[in-house]
Amino acid sequence: MLDIITRTLLLPLLVLQALQVRRHALILPEASGLRQGCSGTGPKLRLLIVGDSSAAGVGAPTQDQALAGRLTQRLAQHFTVEWRLVARTGATTASTLRHLARTEPFACDVALVVLGVNDTIRGATRRGWQRRLAQLFDLLETRFGAAHIYAGGVPPMAHFPLLPQPLAGVLGRHASRLDRALAALVAGRSDRHHLPMDLPIDVSLMAEDGFHPGPAAYDLWAGTLAARMIADLAPDTAGRDGSTEREPVLNSCHCHAL
Repeated sequence: MLDIITRTLLLPLLVLQALQVRRHALILPEASGLRQGCSGTGPKLRLLIVGDSSAAGVGAPTQDQALAGRLTQRLAQHFTVEWRLVARTGATTASTLRHLARTEPFACDVALVVLGVNDTIRGATRRGWQRRLAQLFDLLETRFGAAHIYAGGVPPMAHFPLLPQPLAGVLGRHASRLDRALAALVAGRSDRHHLPMDLPIDVSLMAEDGFHPGPAAYDLWAGTLAARMIADLAPDTAGRDGSTEREPVLNSCHCHAL
């Protein structure tokens, strides 16, 4: 309630700051390079990455240095990874839903969802955000066959260098609300996972626009995502406690097109 009152009182200033940010912001391109591929050895893992400009690699020169490239490189140490990236600058949960509903379906085992910044900027409500996310998750399962869905947490926008105060604080608090709503939505599910963005608050990790991750941040982010996926999906080997090896979660096979 207090935050609603604060936003209402500050509305003229917030609108002015938002217009100034938009007018002066440095517009960076999406990372260049392939948006699908196959690499690695071992059990097959078909990975679909969907999302906004961060998923598309804005802030990195190439996809190899962006989230998709760094994540698949790590996963390829454990799996034969067939991956595809479906991401666009400015994407919201609603626009991603529409786009995927029109996309020719293809099979995936795991989907990574990177959304939330544009929903935050557009003032998505908690209930609306949860409803659209639930629809997106259902679509990924029914249309694309995703057995596991990993949703990246909404980033801490209060710390984006591009954003002035009080705009940064207002957006940061709303981003936190949406992130908590995302966590609540998947709580108790073994097939849907919330992965908070626990990156160091360090301006040097950001892209030059002060809004997107830079290559170093993408690398750190990919590392946390890969570690969780590998822990969930990779076959267990005999551990220090002498436990026996368990059958792989996914079957081995050769690379082929998604």
